[in-house]
Amino acid sequence: MSFRIAAALLVAWAMASGHTALAQLFETRASFFVGSGNPSSLVVGDFNGDGILDLAEVNFVPYGSVEILLGNGDGTFHHFFTYRVGVEPEYAATASLRGNGILDLVVGDLLSDSLYVMLGNGDGTFQAPVAYDTHERPLHVSTGQFTGSGSLDVLILTGSRAQCNCIQVLPGNGDGTFGAPITTHVPYDIQGYAIASGDFNNDGKLDVAVSGSGYENQVDILLGNGDGTFTPHGYYSVSETPGSIATGFFTGDTSRLDLAVANGLGSSVSVLLGNGDGSFLQAVDYDTPFPTSVIAQDLDGDGKIDLITSTPPGSLGLPSGVTVFKGNGNGKFQPGVFYPAGSGPDGEYVAAGDFNGDHLLDLVTVDSYPPSIVTLLNTGVVSFSPTSPLRFLDQAVGTTSSPQAVRLTNTGSTDLKIQSMTASAPFAVKSSCGAIVPPNATCTVTATFTPTEQGTVQGAITIIDSASSKPQVIELQGTGSPD
Repeated sequence: MSFRIAAALLVAWAMASGHTALAQLFETRASFFVGSGNPSSLVVGDFNGDGILDLAEVNFVPYGSVEILLGNGDGTFHHFFTYRVGVEPEYAATASLRGNGILDLVVGDLLSDSLYVMLGNGDGTFQAPVAYDTHERPLHVSTGQFTGSGSLDVLILTGSRAQCNCIQVLPGNGDGTFGAPITTHVPYDIQGYAIASGDFNNDGKLDVAVSGSGYENQVDILLGNGDGTFTPHGYYSVSETPGSIATGFFTGDTSRLDLAVANGLGSSVSVLLGNGDGSFLQAVDYDTPFPTSVIAQDLDGDGKIDLITSTPPGSLGLPSGVTVFKGNGNGKFQPGVFYPAGSGPDGEYVAAGDFNGDHLLDLVTVDSYPPSIVTLLNTGVVSFSPTSPLRFLDQAVGTTSSPQAVRLTNTGSTDLKIQSMTASAPFAVKSSCGAIVPPNATCTVTATFTPTEQGTVQGAITIIDSASSKPQVIELQGTGSPD
């Protein structure tokens, strides 16, 4: 099944499910091949101090590694360095563990039963990984102040190898080193899958939510004691195979932290609104196919938290992508809108950041097959169709391809002013858009490819318009073949 047909089917599913359009639009603007392995997750941070967001991407096969991708400032990235880490790492977290403003990394390794700490040098490079024995598989990792020392600690969910399905806190010494783990068993007879922390009862101590399955699919709440240990405080039922958890103030009340849980086989996101005392209301589910991760961000700057899931439709034969649920600001969310991202079936993870410096939050996701990082830029009111890059295959050197077209739509309420539209060589562009595209109007951007040599070349159509302070980009790829 082709990408365009699959995407159309998923759009049809969204319309049939009552899914509506967002004011904010996300378009695939870059797909970066990861050559060192299959990515399972990533973290976002400015690792070289240039004010541009970078990525640390975790690969779990063919060997454990962390690949550092430095941002170019336009939503694209370039490979900088790859570090061998563990045997099969899955999740990482980033923070300034030494309090010096330089970002470090912590990486959990499933097969070596170790946590690895990589101290940053501030220039995008990292010191050699230092291992800490967790005695069990570190299923999920995070950071925070759990012991009251004032230094950052590491939080780990372990389990599924021997007998300790546990929460571990590695107390930080403030210099990037850590003490022996402080262990609390996960309560209520579940196998934990993921964790998130926050002050759920407003006592100034970080608490933990654990998603997992046992007799029920549920989220356990553990209240922090301030010394690295936790006290069970009840659990809440959610849908099947709960995993990734996001926290945020979904109602706008900053005294009541709320939860969102991605239910993989339940094909939903469960929203649990907090009462501010460590307890939560029963879950309300929002449909989304097979979510693998969830984050909570204010995507459109309206002061209301939105939810974003990575969505690999898998057995539906559809492309991977992300689903965005616009928040109403009262704890409720509008039906999800799907945005295709990548050509493979396995969108594993999603993160957010302003990757092109236009003060709008963008999205980035990982695709396992083929292994790649896909950036979806927040294009404001400009909609492109298709969202996938234009590819020109096997074009004879010195000849010009048949044109391929992208439909541009102004979804806003005012005129879209286009200042310029250019294509990088050996591509060319023509447009029916003119200088102004009225509200709700559509025009066509057409590209051709005239290779000057054999081989594959990357390029782009760059559009300067009034919708963004940064260029809009249509990605191009062509392959020159012999005469």
